[in-house]
Amino acid sequence: SVDLRVIAARTPGFVGADLANVINEAALLAARTGKKEVTLEDLEEAIDRVVAGLEKKSRVLNKKEKEIVAYHEAGHAIVAGSLTDVDPVHRVSIIPRGVTALGYTLQLPTEDRYLMTKTELLHRLQVLLGGRVAEEVVFKEVSTGAQNDLERATAIARSMVTEYGMSEKLGPLSYAKEKRPMFLGANLDGGNTYSEKVSAEIDLEVRQIVEDAYKKVKALLLAKRDKLEALTQMLREKEVVEGEELARLLAEEDKPRFPRKKKTAVNVN
Repeated sequence: SVDLRVIAARTPGFVGADLANVINEAALLAARTGKKEVTLEDLEEAIDRVVAGLEKKSRVLNKKEKEIVAYHEAGHAIVAGSLTDVDPVHRVSIIPRGVTALGYTLQLPTEDRYLMTKTELLHRLQVLLGGRVAEEVVFKEVSTGAQNDLERATAIARSMVTEYGMSEKLGPLSYAKEKRPMFLGANLDGGNTYSEKVSAEIDLEVRQIVEDAYKKVKALLLAKRDKLEALTQMLREKEVVEGEELARLLAEEDKPRFPRKKKTAVNVN
């Protein structure tokens, strides 16, 4: 059976031609495996191919790289599963896809959204930082794998400051560049409408938002280190973790890593 809600959640922004492409790809996948009908598994694989590209099983990672990617994706998933107001995690994979993706963490929205609060944006930013922070927590160093995550996190923080008026320091003002119609070769970019001092303050605010989020994510993953290790081990064994198995792991209550010591009263003179 095919759950159309899952398909709808996985294809936001798809037009008719995109959906037709997915259906055709799924039908081909089903035919190649001798199936008489298209299953949800075929449709999900077709969506992955359309969105992220073909699986690159020929792109063999060495043992160290595979371990880094597993911790990286597990970091994203653990952070997403620990925060409110974020889309739930549907699948985590360390199978390379497309040109550059060495793994991915798939989150599916539960409803159509047209607005986002400041808290929701900060939580989304924290999820993006989860991979890099996980690498730092485990290996005490970071890799180049978080390049796209950092670009997207920085873009969110900058939009919060310059477009949405969500900076307490700079106030409820818009510092976004003015967009002008392109007439007679005029530049579409209107340029900055604020001083170099304000520009420097914007950069500082963006840095502060990202650094504060980074610290929170690090504290979270240190507290959930056992869960991070458990998901990473599952990824190393299976390469893909999804469905009820993933939901159970993310929903488990965190266990203390070390036995708690009894408090003793100390008199200070």
